[in-house]
Amino acid sequence: MAPYCVLAARLRQALSNGVQRYHVAPVMCQRAKVAMSHFEPNEYIHYEKLEKNINIIHKRLDRPLTLSEKIVYGHLDDPVKQDIERGKTYLRLRPDRVAMQDATAQMAMLQFISSGLPKVAVPSTIHCDHLIEAQIGGEKDLQRAKDINKEVYNFLATAGAKYGVGFWKPGSGIIHQIILENYAYPGVMLIGTDSHTPNGGGLGGVCIGVGGADAVDVMAGIAWELKCPKVIGVKLTGKLSGWSSPKDVILKVAGILTVKGGTGAIIEYHGPGVDSISCTGMATICNMGAEIGATTSIFPYNQRMNKYLKKTGRADIAALADEFQEHLQPDAGCHYDQVIEINLNELEPHINGPFTPDLAHKVTEIGIVAEKEGWPLDIRVGLIGSCTNSSYEDMGRAAAVAKQALAHGRKCVSQFTITPGSEQIRATIERDGYAQILRDVGGVVLANACGPCIGQWDRKDIKKGEKNTIVTSYNRNFTGRNDANPETHAFVTSPEIVTALSIAGTLKFNPETDYLIGTDGKKFQLEAPDADELPRLEFDSGQDTYQYPPKDGSGQHVDVSPTSQRLQLLEPFDKWDGKDLEDMLILIKVKGKCTTDHISAAGPWLKFRGHLDNISNNLLIGAINMENGKANSVRNALTQEFGPVPDTARYYKKIGLKWVVVGDENYGEGSSREHAALEPRHLGGRVIITKSFARIHETNLKKQGLLPLTFADPADYNKIHPVDKLSIVGLKDFAPGKPLKCIIKHPNGSEETIILNHTFNETQIEWFKAGSALNRMKELQQH
Repeated sequence: MAPYCVLAARLRQALSNGVQRYHVAPVMCQRAKVAMSHFEPNEYIHYEKLEKNINIIHKRLDRPLTLSEKIVYGHLDDPVKQDIERGKTYLRLRPDRVAMQDATAQMAMLQFISSGLPKVAVPSTIHCDHLIEAQIGGEKDLQRAKDINKEVYNFLATAGAKYGVGFWKPGSGIIHQIILENYAYPGVMLIGTDSHTPNGGGLGGVCIGVGGADAVDVMAGIAWELKCPKVIGVKLTGKLSGWSSPKDVILKVAGILTVKGGTGAIIEYHGPGVDSISCTGMATICNMGAEIGATTSIFPYNQRMNKYLKKTGRADIAALADEFQEHLQPDAGCHYDQVIEINLNELEPHINGPFTPDLAHKVTEIGIVAEKEGWPLDIRVGLIGSCTNSSYEDMGRAAAVAKQALAHGRKCVSQFTITPGSEQIRATIERDGYAQILRDVGGVVLANACGPCIGQWDRKDIKKGEKNTIVTSYNRNFTGRNDANPETHAFVTSPEIVTALSIAGTLKFNPETDYLIGTDGKKFQLEAPDADELPRLEFDSGQDTYQYPPKDGSGQHVDVSPTSQRLQLLEPFDKWDGKDLEDMLILIKVKGKCTTDHISAAGPWLKFRGHLDNISNNLLIGAINMENGKANSVRNALTQEFGPVPDTARYYKKIGLKWVVVGDENYGEGSSREHAALEPRHLGGRVIITKSFARIHETNLKKQGLLPLTFADPADYNKIHPVDKLSIVGLKDFAPGKPLKCIIKHPNGSEETIILNHTFNETQIEWFKAGSALNRMKELQQH
């Protein structure tokens, strides 16, 4: 039987076609119970609560609200008393659900186990997508991953069963595609332990990337804290056409805002141009919003989302969203903190890179720029897929380009790989012929996983240190990210542009104007690709890869061997001793960009994500030392010898010396991995001082009992030298909004004092005093 609100919607439609019209009250649909997901039939969407909270906030603030505000404030723990000031106050929120990918889920579940709680308080899922290395092709790579990671997969499966967490097995697909297909819905607030969780904004949800400790708070039923975000509006006019794609929207925005321009803000897309973009296209745009530091990104509910919900078996949610549509769109006249306008009629295809995702170029210009800069023009590998661009529409547009080349006897000059976003996408593109077309043009279809996008790539065609170029439809292109080679120049663009450039084999090729030569010797030009946004038939769900948690998992045993090299139970960090942090050594003064990839590398290190001591051997090995311009080479202040960063940190820890890291702008940008905070804490670090922080990393540092501080005067970065000692004073009076003093002691005996700012609130100060957020949680449980 159809859900009640679906029947109500049908009744309204039927009556509207007649002579006499009747009113079907929206309250009828409010009484209907619609499940969040067909995997959780007893967990319901609570639009009535959202509506109630929004009405309270409307009355309190007495102004039009943005869509972001409606959904965020609609999830307030106490909408009546909560202080609300964009960019300043901390909000206490109640997210609807949690999602974790396997690399971060290990530490999140280990922390949840440490909490002593019997079961998660909100619907939660684990997704196995990060531990599958691309080597040969989908099936063989998947089987190899199952064998190598058996211990970790077993831990996650049994922990999920014991604590009530759904488990998506390896091969099911990339977390964000699975969420879009099954769990995201308009108005949801979802937090995920991956920085690209904002992908769900393509379906009208506030989906935010966090560290594992934040996920543990929500799974424990504790109100989750988030600094009240500002809202940047991106007004879209016109209509996408030709070679321009949704990916070009975010590549353009990244060029405007840079990698830190969205920090502390939600990017809210609006305007008439929105309706020209498919639901999965909107997800692409929201996904890569992580690259500009945004808290999340979102689109207003529309019929493209309605269409996607129906096609993915969620017509009941679509009907319910229709009823509550006024709360799933911004109010007329709402205020944005900043507005960017993009005319889609004028938007040209873009390609961003190398080494940073905000270095934007038009495809028409990249060849000239590359020649001028000395970047390799020959494309060694083209890679399509990833959580950003692996939808049915993406694969269809890439296949449309490939089909044209095949008609003229052409195949890819470059190596070419394809990563389906999910088992559902893989099965459907196999059925509809897209996968075979992409193979025929020279492509290799990889497993339904993250693969090369996160460095899970056993690349054989080059040697480390060899200068080369790759083009991808991925989201992130930091130095060495995809293949651990610092000389790989990685560019990000749309799947169709990647396909065209791979066929041509050079950055100098412009598919809008240039010609290729067919096997018959005749010139031909590629036409702009056209493909269905959704399959004409129903999606083929493929193999069943989901494990339901049992109703009662209390008898389930979760095994962590004390001799395991992959998993390690956590020991609580030490409490603050109530004293100032005096005479700390400087482990490293970082020069330039320092992402979470620099702080805690992925790739081969992913296998240690559940073992804190082992993975700490990659601490800051990618960061450039200001003293000598080298990576993973720092001076030991006691021996005066240079050595690896982790070894030096362990040396200091062994003899009881605290240390500090000094960083540059936007420190910790990139992934949400909390290992970049756990590792320095584990190896004896206490303070990170920078010019500015990326949002997720700053929170992760606070959660683990570290002090993330920023220079009140950014020029003071130059006053600190690697051989100095630092003291943070005034901690007994540590309070929100009150700066701290740092005394710099130089080797010649002179001293100078600088001021450091922080963003701690009362709750976060308690985390610091307790030694970590998890320690504080246990204290509260005991009381």
